[in-house]
Amino acid sequence: MLFLLLAVIVVIISHFVAAQGVSVTYFDARAKAEVTKKAVSLLTPDGLRYMFNSATKNFTGFAPLGTVLVAMLGVGVAEWTGLFNTSLKKLLMNANPKFLTPIVLFAGIMSNIASDAGYIIVIPIGALIFAMAGRHPLAGMAAAFAGVSGGFSANLLIGTTDPLLTGITNQALKAAGIDMTLDPTCNWYFLAASTFVLTLIGTIVTDKIVEPNLGTYTGKYRPDNAPVTDLENKALRNATIALIIYVLIMGLLMFPANALFRSPEPDGVLTLKAFLHDGLIPAILLLFLIPGAAYGWTTGKLRTSHDLVAAMTEAMKSMGGYMVLAFFASQFIAYFGKTNLGLIVSFKGADALEAAGLTGLPLIILFIFLSAFLNLFMGSASAKWAIMAPIFVPMMYRLGLSPALTQVAYRIGDSSTNIITPLMSYFAMIVVFMNKYEEDAGL
Repeated sequence: MLFLLLAVIVVIISHFVAAQGVSVTYFDARAKAEVTKKAVSLLTPDGLRYMFNSATKNFTGFAPLGTVLVAMLGVGVAEWTGLFNTSLKKLLMNANPKFLTPIVLFAGIMSNIASDAGYIIVIPIGALIFAMAGRHPLAGMAAAFAGVSGGFSANLLIGTTDPLLTGITNQALKAAGIDMTLDPTCNWYFLAASTFVLTLIGTIVTDKIVEPNLGTYTGKYRPDNAPVTDLENKALRNATIALIIYVLIMGLLMFPANALFRSPEPDGVLTLKAFLHDGLIPAILLLFLIPGAAYGWTTGKLRTSHDLVAAMTEAMKSMGGYMVLAFFASQFIAYFGKTNLGLIVSFKGADALEAAGLTGLPLIILFIFLSAFLNLFMGSASAKWAIMAPIFVPMMYRLGLSPALTQVAYRIGDSSTNIITPLMSYFAMIVVFMNKYEEDAGL
């Protein structure tokens, strides 16, 4: 209902802003051209037609919908057969529960190398790990969400975001006539160090603030604390063998120079870009389905293909609430994009900062806060940077600040507010994951 209310608010605000004739003109670094955008009212004949005609497409085209549902088919099998339960019992058998927080946070931060996969895998598993260790599952979910989303840019490795943002920065430099080119690794030292800093800070916040304030867990979920049997150990071994074989096969399909999953880029070079964008989620489905099936067939829980379908069906049943929520969340996000309100707020904010006349460290700090604030209105990191880079990269360069510093300051602000903006497309999914442990959990 909150997403429905937010959608109605956007519709009303769009009418008043459009009536004032508000528009922005800016250089779009991705389109490599000057663009003018006007506020669009949804309380007009065209706007009303748009809301009705696009409702189905907004829902079916909602970015996380297919991603979550496809991945959950595999994750559901691993959970239904008992693979998750047994694996975590073995993992936690001799583990100190206090070490779980940094492990979950670190795994969340590192998961962004696989794009959005961490939202689907690390966050629900973080909650499950905490629950089985006798800790509050929502604290585990919060820690994982903070790692995956709040630490989205930090990593020990170079991910897909690095060349994407650096390409926009270089285009902004070129458009401003600045003879300088950044490498995709230009922020790596900072982001690698941030991985450890964020893990430490996240651990302190989770253990000292979040979990004590949640109190004792009294929800419906109760972990299975029965000892691991010989049959379960055998099934776990078979699942591990199946997993290793699958990973080796996928490695052969991905990493050799002429591997099957490499697609040609416009310049003829074979890369994994298309696979990482479109093929990774089916690969994750199999990553959980194959070991889960091996485990289930060994224990006898999976006997026929009908049992396998039953496991997937059970996983989809738990996604019913997510699909309802996703319908209204997708309308809200689509309306916000259609009205251009996010673009207008972004540009006006950038204009105000440019006019502030600050230099040096105060300018960088204020720029971080601006990036964080704008992320509440525009979820896409690359879309915001395409607007902001042509303004701030040349401006700060002329004030003696490196474009690499400007870019990393943007990334700090952009990541830090991912975990509190409802415009982040996976936000709705987190609420549904919470409902497994607390039925009355909401926004």
